[in-house]
Amino acid sequence: MVAIRQIKARKTPVVQIGNVFMGGHTPVMVQSMTNTDTADAESTAQQVVTLAKAGSEIVRITVNNDDAAKAVPKIRERVMQIMGVDVPLVGCFHYNGHRLLQDHTGCAENLAKYRINPGNVGFGKKRDPQFESMVQCAIKHNKPVRIGVNWGSLDQGVLARLMDDNASRAEPYPADYIMREALIVSTIESAKAAEDIGLAHDRIVLSTKVSRVQDLVAVYTELDKRCNYALHLGLTEAGPGSRGIVASTAALAILLQEGIGDTIRCSLTPAPGAPREQEVIVCQQILQSMGIRSFTPQVSACPGCGRTTSTFFQEMAEQIQSYIAEQMPIWKEVYTGVESMNVAVMGCIVNGPGESKHSDIGISLPGTGEEPVAPVFIDGIKTHTLRGQDIVPQFKAILLNYVERRYGKKAA
Repeated sequence: MVAIRQIKARKTPVVQIGNVFMGGHTPVMVQSMTNTDTADAESTAQQVVTLAKAGSEIVRITVNNDDAAKAVPKIRERVMQIMGVDVPLVGCFHYNGHRLLQDHTGCAENLAKYRINPGNVGFGKKRDPQFESMVQCAIKHNKPVRIGVNWGSLDQGVLARLMDDNASRAEPYPADYIMREALIVSTIESAKAAEDIGLAHDRIVLSTKVSRVQDLVAVYTELDKRCNYALHLGLTEAGPGSRGIVASTAALAILLQEGIGDTIRCSLTPAPGAPREQEVIVCQQILQSMGIRSFTPQVSACPGCGRTTSTFFQEMAEQIQSYIAEQMPIWKEVYTGVESMNVAVMGCIVNGPGESKHSDIGISLPGTGEEPVAPVFIDGIKTHTLRGQDIVPQFKAILLNYVERRYGKKAA
């Protein structure tokens, strides 16, 4: 018998971020980031709510100037007014974070976590004092810190030091190796410096982001070997469309399989006018496809072939998927465990009945030249045979009945 390779258990400390927890044996969290002007408190709050309703459990916002810092308390208050839920807000600081946190106490208090980039927290003699100022602020307000290193803004002092050391070697390492090593060294040295200042080990989250899949896997694999901090995963500047989705999935899946990663984000470039929450949905699908978490019922459907010249099964699959999406805001509040349900909408007799039997509930539509009937299977047993022009509404009714019967209502 062929054994399924198990996902390795994570071993990082638990970090509290606002009212949520990450690390250890807690679920891998989904994170996202707004792209509104943070100074516009209303539009930013609305986007935070949209991302949170889509399933983002932590939302990061840019805090880049005084107006943005002043808006943070308003954003948090407005989000709570709209949602009635305190979604953790993470402040993303670059260049001037030390001053903004000092000058705007409301910002420092209302953020659930601070993101510090060692590559641009300060330069020359200003670097260490400005880094310490931000860490001291985190300690004062009891906030965790993400030390987020990015190869697009890598600490040049660390890179230069490692390059000089490499140049003196009899057989120097390749430049890409030194770049990856600089990311790891900058991250760990900064984390140790934060602990020396007084920040607790379990108040630190690390990230080392790059934009190439194999580099990301190599860096995080090595980082995980050398330290024990909670880790945030993400392929930075993943790109638009299918490229960004596939690259992010490939990188994150490899690491998650090895038990590496406590929060994830897909840094997708949305098409103009496209919904921002797509990055949340992709993160959820990665986790659900790997069997790590469940967020919404999954619909299996065949890709189609010469046996399925009709587009009806494709249209039905889309309609059932949309129906489930529309119902989920209600279902998840009423039916316990419905998010783990598997539904099959298949196109012909070859794999249709078998795939439907493997699902919780499935329908096998007639392919080209087949008898115009559609058997329905529930928990592996054929229970209905549908005919006629109203197969979709018939199946929806059967599906709803199954949800009500199997998952039951939560106690009032």
